[in-house]
Amino acid sequence: MWQTARAILKRDPAATNLRTVLLTYPGLHALAWHRLAHYCERHHWSLLAALISQHAAHRTGILIHPAAQIGQRVFIDHGIGTVIGATAVIEDDVTLLHGVTLGARQAGQTGQRHPHIGAGAFIGANAQILGPISIGVHSKVGAGAIVLTNVPAYATAVGNPARIINAQLHAYHQAVQ
Repeated sequence: MWQTARAILKRDPAATNLRTVLLTYPGLHALAWHRLAHYCERHHWSLLAALISQHAAHRTGILIHPAAQIGQRVFIDHGIGTVIGATAVIEDDVTLLHGVTLGARQAGQTGQRHPHIGAGAFIGANAQILGPISIGVHSKVGAGAIVLTNVPAYATAVGNPARIINAQLHAYHQAVQ
C-alpha cells in the first residue's frame, strides 16, 4: 500500500502529500480491500472474499471481483463506477480513471473472459474494455472508448468502436524493441 501511495503521489498532480493520499484516495482503499479479498479467494474462503469485496464497493464505489489479478502501483483515480471482472489481469503501474469497466462480453462464458491490461497502460474515464483482449504495455485508451479488440503496445485507442490513432508511433516502438 505504501508503494502504491508513493506512486500516486508521483503521478497525480492534485496529490499534495502522502498522508492525504493514504487517508482520502478511494482507489487506494479499494485496492487495499481487494488485496485482502483476493487472499481470501485464493484460500477458498469465497464467501468472506465476496463480503469484503461488496463492503469495499459500498465504501468506495469501485467494484473489484476478488479473483481479479492486480499488480503493484496501480492507480485508480477518482474511481467511482469502476468495475473490474473476475478474470481481469492488470499489470504494474497502470492508471485507470473513473467509470472504467474491464468486463466480459458474454454471460456464461468460461475461462479468460475479461481483459489483460499491460504494464504502464493508461485507461481514460468511462472507457469500456470488454472481452478476453489485451491492452499492450504503455498503451492508452481514450475517455469513453469502447474497446473490443486488442490494442498493441505503445498505441492509443479512441472512439466507439475503438480504433488505433497513432500507428506510426506504434511502428516506431516496435522497430526499436
